[in-house]
Amino acid sequence: MNIGLIFSGQGAQKVGMGKSLLQNAEIAQKRYQQAEEMLGFDFQRICFQGPETDLTPTAVCQPALYVQGYVIFELLSDMGKIETVTNSFGLSLGELTSLATAGVIDFTTGLQLVAERGRLMQQACQQTKGAMASLIGGDRESAKKLAQDFDIDISNYNCPGQIVLSGSQEPVRQATAVAKERGFRMAVLLKVAGAYHSRLMQSASDAFATVLKPIPFNPPRWSVYSNVSGKSIQNPEKIKTALVDQIVSPVQFEDCLRKAYLENTPTFYECGSGNILAGLAQRTDKNIKVITLNEFSDLQAL
Repeated sequence: MNIGLIFSGQGAQKVGMGKSLLQNAEIAQKRYQQAEEMLGFDFQRICFQGPETDLTPTAVCQPALYVQGYVIFELLSDMGKIETVTNSFGLSLGELTSLATAGVIDFTTGLQLVAERGRLMQQACQQTKGAMASLIGGDRESAKKLAQDFDIDISNYNCPGQIVLSGSQEPVRQATAVAKERGFRMAVLLKVAGAYHSRLMQSASDAFATVLKPIPFNPPRWSVYSNVSGKSIQNPEKIKTALVDQIVSPVQFEDCLRKAYLENTPTFYECGSGNILAGLAQRTDKNIKVITLNEFSDLQAL
């Protein structure tokens, strides 16, 4: 049976994530220790003990999600469960985890990139006053028109009936206030630090391009899907360009999922914290099967 791998993005983190992996697997102990040494802060304590306020910042939660997702992949590999993997992708930050598992970059390079990406995005958040809002119901064209009318951006096409707006605080609030009049069932302001995947992240995108430039990328061992296009992307230099563009572009998660499913991939392993991606998959196409793997017991149950 063909398998796809999907990786969590920012917002899926929770205190305690990955603790059972550390307690039961030597490779997890190795990776978390590597991360502790590379990141230069009390990474394991924050992941496993919190408090939540320490885990939430972009520069912390993105490495936490990356390490957990990668460790789950390595444990799947040890179990002989990746021989039939046909593709991988992720939600925003999860795209970097996907690329590391596909051999485009190694674990340590990936962690360095994730840490720098998180730092640059957090810095952009602090320099701008951004907000995000989730639109429930409605369609893409209505969402595009709403964003255009208030001079803000669309940050995510997550699944049918769930689209996210991103931009300066006041225009986002104004758009949220009129969303019902525009045909959406509801609009909810999100508790986020800034306007991710919008023009307000341009400084982070520009700086990340400089970071990526000297780093060698390898061709992926299987199909990897880009959040920017929603399509498979195989050329290493084009993958780099897509990672830079992704910071200021809408995340085409629904399109990634649909196209990967059509690649004769009926089942996906969701590797990381929570089950957000499984929920998005069910709302996209009920024929898509997602097995959520958060902790060691989930892997034992396979």
